[in-house]
Amino acid sequence: MSIFDPFDFNTAPALINEDTEFFPLMSPEDEEEMNNEQTPEILAILPLRNTVLFPGVVIPITVGRDKSIRLIKDAYRGKKIIGVVAQNDINIEDPNFDQLNKVGTVAVIIKMLQMPDGNTTVIIQGKSRFSIDAEVQAEPYIKAAVSKFEEVRPKMDKEFKALVSSVKELAIQIIQYSPNIPSDAAIAIKNIDSTPFLINFISSNMNAAVADKQLLLEQANLRERASMVLVHLSTELQLLELKNQIQNRVKVDLDKQQRDYFLNQQIKTIQEELGGNSPDMEIDSLRKRANTKKWSKDTKDHFLKEVDKLARMNPAAADYSVLINYLEVLVELPWQQYSKDNFDLNRAQKILDKDHHGMDKVKKRIIEYLSVLKLKQNMKAPILCLVGPPGVGKTSLGKSIAKALGRKYVRIALGGVRDEAEIRGHRKTYIGAMPGKIIQSIKKAGTSNPVFVLDEIDKVGNDHRGDPSSALLEVLDPEQNSAFADHFVELDYDLSNIMFIATANSLSNIQPALLDRMEIIEVNGYTIEEKIEIAKKHLLPKQKEQHGLKVKDIVLKPAIIEKVIEDYTRESGVRGLEKTIGSLVRGAATKIAMEVAYNPTFTNQDVLTTLGAPYYDKDFYEGNDVAGVITGLAWTQVGGDILFIEASLSPGKGKMTLTGNLGDVMKESAVIAMAYIRAHAQALGIDYRVIDQWDLHIHVPAGATPKDGPSAGITMLSALVSAFTQRQVKEKLAMTGEITLRGKVLPVGGIKEKILAAKRANIKDIILSKANEKDIKEINEAYIKDLRFHYVTNMLDVIDLALLKNKVVNAIDIVYKPEKDK
Repeated sequence: MSIFDPFDFNTAPALINEDTEFFPLMSPEDEEEMNNEQTPEILAILPLRNTVLFPGVVIPITVGRDKSIRLIKDAYRGKKIIGVVAQNDINIEDPNFDQLNKVGTVAVIIKMLQMPDGNTTVIIQGKSRFSIDAEVQAEPYIKAAVSKFEEVRPKMDKEFKALVSSVKELAIQIIQYSPNIPSDAAIAIKNIDSTPFLINFISSNMNAAVADKQLLLEQANLRERASMVLVHLSTELQLLELKNQIQNRVKVDLDKQQRDYFLNQQIKTIQEELGGNSPDMEIDSLRKRANTKKWSKDTKDHFLKEVDKLARMNPAAADYSVLINYLEVLVELPWQQYSKDNFDLNRAQKILDKDHHGMDKVKKRIIEYLSVLKLKQNMKAPILCLVGPPGVGKTSLGKSIAKALGRKYVRIALGGVRDEAEIRGHRKTYIGAMPGKIIQSIKKAGTSNPVFVLDEIDKVGNDHRGDPSSALLEVLDPEQNSAFADHFVELDYDLSNIMFIATANSLSNIQPALLDRMEIIEVNGYTIEEKIEIAKKHLLPKQKEQHGLKVKDIVLKPAIIEKVIEDYTRESGVRGLEKTIGSLVRGAATKIAMEVAYNPTFTNQDVLTTLGAPYYDKDFYEGNDVAGVITGLAWTQVGGDILFIEASLSPGKGKMTLTGNLGDVMKESAVIAMAYIRAHAQALGIDYRVIDQWDLHIHVPAGATPKDGPSAGITMLSALVSAFTQRQVKEKLAMTGEITLRGKVLPVGGIKEKILAAKRANIKDIILSKANEKDIKEINEAYIKDLRFHYVTNMLDVIDLALLKNKVVNAIDIVYKPEKDK
C-alpha cells in the first residue's frame, strides 16, 4: 500500500463550505446525498497525470500547467465544480481531448492555496463518476459534454459482506506491515461505514499503477470492483511479507562489515554536509588526476581497472585503504614527466667551479655528458661512482651537478640498509606496505630525470631479509633500468633518464657485479693549498653567515688557515676544518656580543687562545743519521701520511721480530723482503752469515695505529739492506711500492695523497714504481714543483738510489774480523 498523501484527513472538508470542519469518512446519509446530486451537462475537464480521483475521496493536487491554472481560477470564482480525468500517457505534457480517458470524476474545489514556489495547490473532493460524450471546447481549456456514469449496486448478501470484510482486513494488514504508512490510516478504514466509499478510499490509496486505478474507476459493478481491489491487496500483502522475510533474514545475517558499511554511508553523508571528502569524491578526484597523466596505455588501463575495483569496494573494508593508498602512489608518480636540461656548458662549468674546488675529473665527465646530450637528445644518463675519503664533497657535488643541469636533486642514504624491500618496496597486500626508496624519491622529486645520489653505497649490508646491493643491480644497469619493477607499484618504471651518482669511501666492500655497472671516478683528498682556498671561498663565509657575523668581523689570513689545518685537523676532506673554523668564528661572535675589544685579524696567539694546544704534530723528516731507518709513504682514510720503518740488529740466531700493529699483508712484505735479501745477499754486499747469526727487529711507529697493505714493500727491503750493510739513507728521501720475490717493483694506489703528505713533511726525493708515473702526471704541477721523482722497476735500482755509497761497516767487519786481528 502506498504512503498516504501528506494531507490531514481529520481536517479535510467533506462539504463544499470551506469554513466547515469536515471529516473524511462518509456516512450512508452523506453518500445518499452525494448520489442524488445532479451531474452538470457541460464540465471543464482537468487532466491528471499521476493519480485517479475516486468519489468521496479528498486529495490535494499541484497545478502547474497554464491551462489548468486558468481552469482552477475560473472554477473557484464560480460554482467550484470541475471534471477530473486521468490522461492515457503520463509522459504527455499538454494532453488533448483524444489523449484523455473517457471516465472521470466530478470534483468540488474545497480550497485553493498559492505556494511560495509559484505553484497552485488545490484540495478537491470527488463526488460522482461521469462519462465523456463529446468535446465542447479546446481553448483556453478543455470542456466536454458529460453524462452520469451509473453504478451497479449488488445485494448485501453474506458473500459480498465477506468480500468487503476481506478487503478491509487486508488493507489493515498492509498498513501494519508498512512502517511508512501512518497508523491513523488503519483507524480511518475501521471507521468507514459506507461500503462504496471504503472501496473507493482503498482504491485511491493502494499501491497500484494509474492504469490499474483507472480500470477500477471504470468498473460499474461494485462487487467486481471489490474483487479487483482484493486481488491487488493480496498481491501487495504477499510482496510485503516476502520483503519483510528477506529483511529479517538479512538482519539476522548482518555482520560487522555490513554494519560498518551502513555506518560509513551515514558518515559519508555527514562528511558531505560538512564539506569533507566522501569516498565517491575521492574516486572522482583520482579519475580527474589520472586524465592529466602522460602514461602508457598499459599503465592507464591498469589504473582504471583498479579504480573501478575501488568503486565497487566497501569503504569500511580492510583492503579499501590499501587500494586507495596504492592508487594515490600511482597518480602521484611523475610518469614521463621530465625537467628541461640547461645546455649552457659555460654556465655549468662556472657553477661546478664555484661550488667545488678541484675535482677536475668529475667536472670534466659532467661537461662531456652535457655536450653529448646537447647533440643527441635521448642519450641514457651515466651512472657515476665517486670514490674518496670522507669530507671531500662527494655528496654535495651531486647538488652542484643538479644545479648545473637544471634538474631536481634527490638523495638516499644507503648506509646500514639491510632489507631488499628498502630498494624494491613491499607487496601492497602487506600491512604498512610502501614503495621502495627509489620510487619514493622519484615521487618526491616530481620528475623522472632528477640527479639521484646513492650515498654510502659501500656500506650497504645484507641479512636474512635479502641483499639490497643485488636489488641495486637492476637500478644501476643502463640496459635494464628502463623497466624497473617495484614490488609495490607492480608496473615497470623507466629509470634510464635518471643521472645516478653513487658515493663510496672504498671499493673493497662493493659487490663486483654492482661495481661493474658504474663508472668509477676517484675523488682524492685535498692538498693544503686546496684546503686554504676552500676555507677562504666557502667555509669561512658560510660560518660567518651561520653565526651572524659581518665580513670584516673576523679575518683569517692564509698563514693562519694553514696553521689551523696542520695543527688542528688531520683529514683528507674539510669537514673537520669547517668545525674548527666555526670555533674561531664563535670566539669572535662571543667577543662582539660581550662588547669586548678585539683584533678581527686573527694571529697565531688568537688561534692558540681559542682552540687550545695543537691536536696533532706535523710529521717531518727525521734525518738520516742512523742506518736502518727509512721514510715510507702511506694512504689512510683521512689522506696521505708518512711513516718510518725501523730495522735494528742484535746478536742471536737469525730470528725476525715484527712490531707496530702490522697487518698480514705488511708482515708478508717483510717476509718477502727477507727472502729476497737471502737470495741476493752477494749482489747487495751482505755476508749471509750475518743473516743467520744476528736477530732482526722491524718496527713501524706508532704502535697503537693499525697498519696494513703492500705499499711498504720496497721501504722494508731498503731498511733491511741499510741495517745489514750499515749504509745510511739519502737525506729527505721517501718511497712507496710493492715488491715481489724476483725483486720487481709494482705500482700502488693513493699516489696523490702520499705525494702531498711527502711534501708537507719536507721530503724532496720520492722513489716510485715506473707504472705510477701516470698518476704523477694527473697531479697539479703547482703542488709538486719542488719534488723530484725517481721511477724504478726492480729493487737493485731502489737500493742504488736510496742508500749512500759509504764503506760497509759494523756488519761483516765487526762480526767476522780477519785472522791477523784475532
